[in-house]
Amino acid sequence: MYIKEISKELIKTDLPQLRSGQQVRVHQKIKEPILDQKTGKIKDYRERVQMFDGQIIAVKHGSGINATITVRKIASGVGVERVFPIHAPTIVKIDIVKNTRARKSKLYYTREGQEAKVRDMNKK
Repeated sequence: MYIKEISKELIKTDLPQLRSGQQVRVHQKIKEPILDQKTGKIKDYRERVQMFDGQIIAVKHGSGINATITVRKIASGVGVERVFPIHAPTIVKIDIVKNTRARKSKLYYTREGQEAKVRDMNKK
């Protein structure tokens, strides 16, 4: 019972509905150390927001506190995948760049070079 109360406080309610095949932009807070020039030790931390654009290839663990999305993009000819817990405090916001729908819920076959069969939801 106590765990459910804590998870209700931490769950974000302003998130869009996320599905496989959508093109998204994830804004994540990053803490970078500021080093002292003379000693080389950490003087302070600087926070900034880093964006990761890509296609959702998997949505896992439902809509609870443990919900995650796997986002894949191609950077300099190399595939890069990141798993984001969507209710983490480091996630500032998730924007849907292109609202599409895939025929399958897990698009792991895009790793081998096949393109995902997606349909644009804005055109009808």
